[in-house]
Amino acid sequence: MPESPARSTWLVLAIIGLGAFFTALDQTVVVTVLPAVMLDLRVPISELDKLTWVVTAYLLGYTAFMPLFGRLADVYGYPRLYIVGLGIFALGSILVALSRTVEELIGARVIQAIGGSAAVPIGFALAVSAVPPERQGLALGIVGGAAEAGSMLGPAYGGAIVELANWRWLFWLNIPQVLMIAPLLLLLPNRRQTGVRVDYLGGALVLVTLLALSLGLSQKGLFKLDTAVPFGLLGAGVVLAVGLAFWERRAEQPLLLPLLFRTLNFVTANLTQVLVGVSLVIALVTVPLMANTVMGKDPFTGALWLLRMTCAIPVGAVAGGLLLSRVGNRPVIAVGLLLIALGLFLVSGWPLDVGEPQLTLHLVVAGLGFGLVIAPIMAQALNAAPREYHATASSMVVVSRLMGMTLGLAALAAYGIEQFQTLTTGLLLPLPIAGETAAETSARVAAYATELQNAGLTLFQRFFRIAAAVALLALAPVVLKREWISGIISRRNRQAPEGEAGD
Repeated sequence: MPESPARSTWLVLAIIGLGAFFTALDQTVVVTVLPAVMLDLRVPISELDKLTWVVTAYLLGYTAFMPLFGRLADVYGYPRLYIVGLGIFALGSILVALSRTVEELIGARVIQAIGGSAAVPIGFALAVSAVPPERQGLALGIVGGAAEAGSMLGPAYGGAIVELANWRWLFWLNIPQVLMIAPLLLLLPNRRQTGVRVDYLGGALVLVTLLALSLGLSQKGLFKLDTAVPFGLLGAGVVLAVGLAFWERRAEQPLLLPLLFRTLNFVTANLTQVLVGVSLVIALVTVPLMANTVMGKDPFTGALWLLRMTCAIPVGAVAGGLLLSRVGNRPVIAVGLLLIALGLFLVSGWPLDVGEPQLTLHLVVAGLGFGLVIAPIMAQALNAAPREYHATASSMVVVSRLMGMTLGLAALAAYGIEQFQTLTTGLLLPLPIAGETAAETSARVAAYATELQNAGLTLFQRFFRIAAAVALLALAPVVLKREWISGIISRRNRQAPEGEAGD
């Protein structure tokens, strides 16, 4: 008996969603196991900075290889390249589990990231190509929601495994997950483009350009102006980007189709995604940090606070996908950005003794907003791209978000240090004074602690207001784009696909 189209659609979405979920787990799973890794590999405190590269190396590899993997999938077929990506991911997982030194671990994480970079962009492209048009919004929402759920549950999953077994089991367990998903992908039709080649030189240029830009944006010295390193890296990235543009305009079959960057909807989707990334990372870092410092909560409570927001993101992602087919891209993006701004603005008004229901309500509003924008931003970019460039286009949208998060994190570190110093100017340490009673000394110590606590609260409140303002700024390319650049619209390439202008 032939399988019904509806059942086939749900099977495809289940397969893609599982792949996105499992590979996304490894983006954040290592965060909670770093102390166990440090003990097992005998890393001294003096070399603690090496462990940060266990996280950074994965993010850099994940970002830099994504466009090349996306283009390979566009040419050779989505299911097959997805399987190749899972194979590389499994190999990296095995090497991580077998690592004997931090250097081996970092190198293995890069290999793992290369394979993991295939899952989300290919998943989005596969979702759009494998389901009927009326279900494409829902498909994008499910893939985006699954990836967000994986990232969200990564730290908790890592903590649970470490409680039950050695940290290496985190990565050994990736193997049965890959063995479960890969055969299911073989059930999906693989459509390979004939007579099309991959622009490997363009891919290499994209890779080194993204590496240079990512490393440059990750330096807090970019905002403190105390070193030339970030500007040198960004300068190299800009030079490489110019060289990439020059090459891609002349390549017969470019890796990054120049038309995409002359297409209004694609450019604005990526610009919006960068700003969403900035706002998101500020919220992700500040919520637990504020709970664990000025509000005196333990780390577990801080994690539970953040979970209120992150749990709402997958729910918002699916809701955004459902709304997409009914009202279009722009209204859903606008509502999502407004919810982000509203939620974070409400959080910025929290007092030191904030409680329920405000705590949960405000964080859930922001989380729903972050989820709502996932599917419509991706749909806007994919509608602007030719079908044969869907995985490449989706990879660029994911990269834009990661770039925004990298930039936001560096800005947060630099701005936070400077602002805290400004807020605490004039505060003198309550050192003992000759002839002063113990009660007087205690009173001065308590007053100092209160002033310090208030300064920290003011700083965190400013962080949330900045994140809310960035979300509102992201509305500009969504709401005002036609009015701002109507002249550009009229000059757009006539060969752009029909879906390019659709919202």
